[in-house]
Amino acid sequence: MDELLNRLKDFEKSALAKLNSAQTKEALEALRIEFLSRKGKLSEFSKSLSEASDELRPKIGAEVNRIKKIIQDAIKFKEDLSPKLEKKEILDYTMPVKSSFVGHKHPLLQTVDDIVSIFHGMGFEIASGPDVESNYYTFDALNTPEDHPSRDLSDTFYIKEGVCLRTHTSPVQIRTMEKQKPPVRIIAPGRCYRSDTPDASHSPVFYQCEGLYVDEGVTFADLKGTITAFARMMFGKNIKVRFRPHFFPFTEPSVEYDFSCVICRGKGCRVCKHNGWLEISGAGMVDPEVFKAVGYDSEKYTGFAWGMGVDRITMLRYRIDDIRLLYENDIRFIRQF
Repeated sequence: MDELLNRLKDFEKSALAKLNSAQTKEALEALRIEFLSRKGKLSEFSKSLSEASDELRPKIGAEVNRIKKIIQDAIKFKEDLSPKLEKKEILDYTMPVKSSFVGHKHPLLQTVDDIVSIFHGMGFEIASGPDVESNYYTFDALNTPEDHPSRDLSDTFYIKEGVCLRTHTSPVQIRTMEKQKPPVRIIAPGRCYRSDTPDASHSPVFYQCEGLYVDEGVTFADLKGTITAFARMMFGKNIKVRFRPHFFPFTEPSVEYDFSCVICRGKGCRVCKHNGWLEISGAGMVDPEVFKAVGYDSEKYTGFAWGMGVDRITMLRYRIDDIRLLYENDIRFIRQF
């Protein structure tokens, strides 16, 4: 009876080889009749069961049923591919399937989401405004004089006279204060545009997030506490923040603020130019002239504002040393996040 089992195995290999080479429906049907019909080869094997011993009969019967099921499945599979069979295409059923890539948010937008989440937890609402702005909202209402360097063609993209691409998201602050009386507590993330030559640290298009808080009794200490809390939630509890005197037309007093280097933790490295600090952006108390432009009483209300470059925050978070990588959309780079 071992001979019968060997014949069954040989038959299985031969039958599958013939089925694999079948290229038409007619060929499949002929093989089905040859293997599975009442007078087919599997029926002949079944008739041999009567000659087997009681011990081997169940084993041979199970083998016949297994091979029958395999042949039936193979025929059905080929029939399902009948349109391709008619075209006589050669299919390699053993080729591995390409794994699909599930997309995700760009690292810049991931950082925007995290910034929004942190400030939302502090009670700030999201505000937005147009990318194409008037000079009034971009400069005049923010106490920026006509001879200020930021208004030059070398720094600003002008659409036509009096209209430009916003150079910061600060115009959103003006639009919000025009519509809303204090208290105001908003952040304004969005794209900005400046006439910069692209290099490792500059891009003509970049993301920024402005913040504004106006109410009675708001102080510079509130500003420092807000920025420090954000820094620790974004980069860890050991991050340090320092403020340096500066000048901005729309804040008084004005400062630039730095975070201790997230790469070397303040010890000094190439990224922070070995001084342990990384410049982030500017901030300050809202200038009374800005309140005057929106009709706020500067004797009653005070407020602070700040800005931060989302691109810079993203580069620090992910140890990216060239801002152009964020805008080239190279899938090999983006997949890393």
